[in-house]
Amino acid sequence: MTVGARDGAPRQRRDARRNRELLLEAAHEVFTEQGLDAALDVIARRAGVGNATLYRHFPTRAALVDAVFRDSLTGTMDAGERARKAPDAWTGLTGYLEVVFGALAADRGSNDLMTTHLRGVDSLEAVHEHNRRTVDTLLTRLRDEGTVRADVTTEDVLFGLAALGRAVPALTAATAATAAGASAPAAGTAPDAWRRPLALFLGGLRTAPAAAALPALALTAAELGEVLRELGPHRTRAGDREPRA
Repeated sequence: MTVGARDGAPRQRRDARRNRELLLEAAHEVFTEQGLDAALDVIARRAGVGNATLYRHFPTRAALVDAVFRDSLTGTMDAGERARKAPDAWTGLTGYLEVVFGALAADRGSNDLMTTHLRGVDSLEAVHEHNRRTVDTLLTRLRDEGTVRADVTTEDVLFGLAALGRAVPALTAATAATAAGASAPAAGTAPDAWRRPLALFLGGLRTAPAAAALPALALTAAELGEVLRELGPHRTRAGDREPRA
């Protein structure tokens, strides 16, 4: 009996660690597919554990989100540090936003994190503040250089980026869907479709916009329709899209 009890505790700890790992893997998959409002019982089922086990490890949604995305949020902050040190402020800003928008396009969970506020996620509060300081630092340099409009504020830019960022998953999904339905996939669609609207937005900040060609292809009417459907509350979840004729 004594030996069994002694063996039981390490086994329980191993099981607990394994369950935690399974929950984090499942949560990352589900949040990526469905966003941060995904049902927690879906995550528990995918991990192969009960709801009680999930809540024992992560008593709140915020605690689970923090554990899942902490490392990726740190990567965004590292990109911000590099941008601040860039010799050319405009290159620093555009390079930083390419990293951020690449993450926004990669999964809906990261997009929800970066474009909204979720109370109780300490690492998220830190990355939002770091993002604000990064944009503010680079805008200050650009205003001093006369590269961007003197009246543009950090909040102007952050609001515009958040609004554009919210549309990125829909834009990515819609352009991928229309490309898949075409006889030959169109070059320049997902996952880089966000580059064109971002370039348009950034061009509007400049005192003397460059006349360089816009990146990626313009949306077709069908793609725009798909984007608007994806943005709606009735949007389909992963795997629910109706097959195309």
